[in-house]
Amino acid sequence: MRILGLSSGTSHDAIDAAVVELRLDGGTLHGSLVHAAQHPYPAALRAEILDALPPHEVSLAGVCRLDTLIGQSFADAGEAAVTAAGTVDLVCSHGQTLYHWVEEDTVRGTLQLGQPAWIAERLGVPVVSDVRTADVAAGGQGAPLVSLLDALLLAGLPGPAGALNLGGIANVTVTGSGAPLAFDTGPANALMDAAMLALTGHAYDMDGRLASTGRVDEALLSDLLSEPYYRRRPPKTTGKELFHADYLARYLAARPALSPEDLLATLAELTARTVSDAVRENGLRTLVVSGGGADNPVLTGRIGALLPDVELLRSDALGLPSAAKEAVAFAVLGWFTAHGLPSTLPSCTGAAGSRILGRITPGGGPLRLPEPLAETPTAARFTC
Repeated sequence: MRILGLSSGTSHDAIDAAVVELRLDGGTLHGSLVHAAQHPYPAALRAEILDALPPHEVSLAGVCRLDTLIGQSFADAGEAAVTAAGTVDLVCSHGQTLYHWVEEDTVRGTLQLGQPAWIAERLGVPVVSDVRTADVAAGGQGAPLVSLLDALLLAGLPGPAGALNLGGIANVTVTGSGAPLAFDTGPANALMDAAMLALTGHAYDMDGRLASTGRVDEALLSDLLSEPYYRRRPPKTTGKELFHADYLARYLAARPALSPEDLLATLAELTARTVSDAVRENGLRTLVVSGGGADNPVLTGRIGALLPDVELLRSDALGLPSAAKEAVAFAVLGWFTAHGLPSTLPSCTGAAGSRILGRITPGGGPLRLPEPLAETPTAARFTC
């Protein structure tokens, strides 16, 4: 099958699109990345999304508007991908997370907007969407769903091995020492991006330029590390409902003003410390890194310095360009759903069992899916 994966993460900056050809040979899922691109949100829509995120409040009218406008933007990105790569058999759209409802260790619900009917209408093919809710209904965290791809991709690497995604939130998948484990470690770029926007008006610290000239404020870092989330046991997930601009402002209110450079250096160190703590705790020997934060040399440099005995690889070394990995992951989830296969790992999400994910919006004709498969792939290999 040729599947288009569409996603937008917790940085809320762009829609990632990846067209992947997938075939099963024995127990190995072979993927060929045909096309990958990023499509920035229109500035006005990104501003609306940011204004709707916690701790802000949004009306039902606002939710309806965002569901439509995000869906149309995903349709635009899908159309551009199909124009570049040719026709696809199926789309899997993650949509845009607007809220992840967590109480203590329990996820009560999760909300991704981006009405899939706009994509199905534009492209004329079925769309798998709403991929997190089935896991939440089964008692899981609904995340990190990329753990499925990570576990398949890491199969065969000397263990324990892990995969680290540095998006708005950092998540890690651990394999090679029993059942796979996955969880969010805390913020990756979320607080750095919030600080950059507030202090400079820019969306992010390109190449870590500001952070590279700053000094870590150890007192602020100690306060930030006192966050209870870091001491919770997996499975656990978080998002911008916790790590947002007002959260950071509370820590900064009672202390002397820091320069932008020192604040960015301190926030990069926070991410590096919380990631490295998780890696050491799980005894990882190899760490495969992806996501936007992989392009921040200050962040990756500090992670490497804190983990001198761990081999750090970019996902590119395993055939998956770092920037495309999340979209590829959702293409793989779409393939599993289309073939009637459950695609959650209960040891990673905490669900009562593995579930077939998503709902399917038909395309321009009758809905036709492949025959269900009896066995699940045990490994995946990708080429660009």
